[in-house]
Amino acid sequence: MSAEEAAGWLAEAWETGHPLAPFPTGLAPEDRDAGEAVAAALVARLGIAVCGVRLAPGPGGGMISAPLLEPRMRRAGMPVTLEGLRHATISAGVLGVLAEPLGAGEPVFASLHPAIDIATWRFAAVPSEVGPAVADLGGLGHVLVGKRAVGPLPAQAEARIGLGGARPRPIQEQLGALMAEAAAEARRWGGLPAGAALLVAGLGGAVPVLAGQRYAAAVAGVGRINVTIAG
Repeated sequence: MSAEEAAGWLAEAWETGHPLAPFPTGLAPEDRDAGEAVAAALVARLGIAVCGVRLAPGPGGGMISAPLLEPRMRRAGMPVTLEGLRHATISAGVLGVLAEPLGAGEPVFASLHPAIDIATWRFAAVPSEVGPAVADLGGLGHVLVGKRAVGPLPAQAEARIGLGGARPRPIQEQLGALMAEAAAEARRWGGLPAGAALLVAGLGGAVPVLAGQRYAAAVAGVGRINVTIAG
């Protein structure tokens, strides 16, 4: 089966919100490369603008990358509904807006922002293999973007995510290395122009999303952001 056929099967869930069973035999992408081919074909089929690349946790504990779609981006403070979000988890993130086209060296950012990443899947069950996970754009759900950070990206920093008013255990994150990995992944996807975004998600761990709750995220040296989840 071709990547276009697999993308057509997956696109139905993106367009209707209906859950999907696992890929049928012979249609499932067998590895990361095959998943990326399906993801690229899916984006082309949906006709949705790509605004960057998102790096997020994938099956087996590794990081996976996929295109970041512009309609999935929201400003901080905007409410998010759980409707249509399957297996939703929430984590902190850092988003960088490129000041110039992504080259071979370190990315040059016009701005950095704290983010809240809400991951979700079109499948009825969370994919356990990298190929299908990448094909579903790495579990892209919604990304909320906070205020511009004052300083440069810290090489490492504590990140927290949890219910508003709580103080969850911080996790030390290697932000410099993660952003460098995101940039390397973006180069593999074909590069990015000035104004595009690099997003590192999954910071501070990931917690399940519950309706009617307010969540807060913080990344030291970058900023804080919160979101209210509607029913």
